Amino acid sequence: MSGTPATSAAVSAWDLPTRVFHWALVGLVLSAWLSFEFSEELNDPRLVWHRWNGLIILTLVVWRLLWGIAGPDNERFVSFVRGPRTTFAYARDLIRGTPRRFLGHNPLGALLIVTLLAVVLAIAGLGLFALEHNDNATGPLYRFAGEARAKVLTRWHRLLFENVLLLLIAVHIAANVFYAVVKREPLIAAIITGKKPAGSYVDADAAQPLERPILRALLLLALAAGIVFGSILALGGKLP
Repeated sequence: MSGTPATSAAVSAWDLPTRVFHWALVGLVLSAWLSFEFSEELNDPRLVWHRWNGLIILTLVVWRLLWGIAGPDNERFVSFVRGPRTTFAYARDLIRGTPRRFLGHNPLGALLIVTLLAVVLAIAGLGLFALEHNDNATGPLYRFAGEARAKVLTRWHRLLFENVLLLLIAVHIAANVFYAVVKREPLIAAIITGKKPAGSYVDADAAQPLERPILRALLLLALAAGIVFGSILALGGKLP
């Protein structure tokens, strides 16, 4: 069994903006589901809460894409998204019980993260054109789709959530539990504390901090909000 050497030393793995994004997205996806499933109990027939959740989720995903370009080195897509050969090699070594250790995302984890982001982006994007609840709730860009096309897009909006995103979330949770219990790699703790045990990692010995990361993250968040809400308003869309 491959494990992390016992040590009290810890090194930086995930910065604060990345960790806040992760848990905010978890909370918002849960909130979006609850606000849809219990809209009647919440006296929200027009799905105002659900639609605001969707817009904020879309903003956060756009922020993460920007952070993947202008964030810290280990959070940039070019540093952790790897090709099929490297990913298959890592999977083979994992099955053999001899996987290499990564401070950031390992190749399989990177594939899962990128897929999750793509699916969440697709669901939120489809929601912009959705038609829900007996035609009582529409996405801000519904008029560009029309009723017939909007119903098709809404069906895909639901199918991606129910049949794809929930499965990916289950895989994500199972993988984190597997690494924590079997491989003794505290991935769950790391996304809370931002730290991993010091050791020998393939990609880096420790995450290199940015100068003024909070300010950069907030500026990119403002840019992401401008892209999402500015585009909607520029196209004549209506906010919830």
